Amino acid sequence: MNRRRFLTRTALLATGAAAAATGAFALSPTRNRYYQGPPGPNFDGTRFFNPGGSPPKGFADLLKWQAGGGRAKWPESIGIRQSIPAPRVDDLIVTMVGHATLLIQVAGLNLLTDPVWSDRASPFSFAGPRRATAPGIRFEALPRIDAVLLTHNHYDHLDLETLARLKQAHDPLVITPLGNDTIVKDTVPDMRVATGNWGHTVPVGPATVHFEPCHHWSARGTRDRSMALWSAFLIDTPAGRIFHVGDTGFDQGRPYRDLPQKHGKIRAAILPVGAYEPRWFMRDQHQDPAEAVEGFLLSGASHAVGHHWGTFQLTNEGRDAPPAALAAALAAKGIGPDRFRALGPGEWWAIPA
Repeated sequence: MNRRRFLTRTALLATGAAAAATGAFALSPTRNRYYQGPPGPNFDGTRFFNPGGSPPKGFADLLKWQAGGGRAKWPESIGIRQSIPAPRVDDLIVTMVGHATLLIQVAGLNLLTDPVWSDRASPFSFAGPRRATAPGIRFEALPRIDAVLLTHNHYDHLDLETLARLKQAHDPLVITPLGNDTIVKDTVPDMRVATGNWGHTVPVGPATVHFEPCHHWSARGTRDRSMALWSAFLIDTPAGRIFHVGDTGFDQGRPYRDLPQKHGKIRAAILPVGAYEPRWFMRDQHQDPAEAVEGFLLSGASHAVGHHWGTFQLTNEGRDAPPAALAAALAAKGIGPDRFRALGPGEWWAIPA
């Protein structure tokens, strides 16, 4: 292979890996490889969808974005101070591992969200978004993990290598929306997995995990678009309620506005604040910091943690743009920075009662 062909192929693989990390393209087969079930309010018999929402962009839009420039340059490596969490916590502490991976320690439970300890958020080991920081907790320093909350199957959220390590070291219960169990069990066949659709619940010790709607989509490759469901989670515990979103578009506030009436007071919302530029491409599937603040207000939560920033560069904005934009959005609404914090890798927060 000559140099030009090698460089072209590498560039295409890198673009494909970046797209696959967030499922930014897909073809349209008619058979669902992950889930077989009757049609319903968010499933047409082959694919899941957002009722009344917007479909994801197509491959032509992906190419337009990639060719449009405007991508900020991130540092190749950022030093952090890794955290060593307590074995158990009676109240509520949230520790940022990186991107969408957080350790939630609440009411004696240890929960991990979308765990990724791999070096890349990609189907490839040699291309695709690479980690800019070490994980905020060394894998070996994790406390005993009771359950994993797996929101959807994009590569920056569902990392099969990490799930296999967790199975061997902790044997947690994986709680995930419909169809993702097939993906997990193809690689980790003895993983304990509980699935549900929006509105379903799963008990975990003293807590109950509710599957809640959010506006996103799914794909692992080019032929499985929206064949596994995506979900937010409401975790009802003796120490308070926690609302966790992995990815969502703001979608006119629909992921948030019914929460107070449905569940009551929420102690902490864990919301994505990154991977939002360019807006013409990302708006429907990734909220920006200002929209995250609007969602926080609609949810009625007392406090919020911002995540999905600072670890993998998936989109155009600079590494430090999300917390700066979040600070501006909070100030514009007269909300103190002590109520909504964008945690960096290794940072932890004992959420006020």
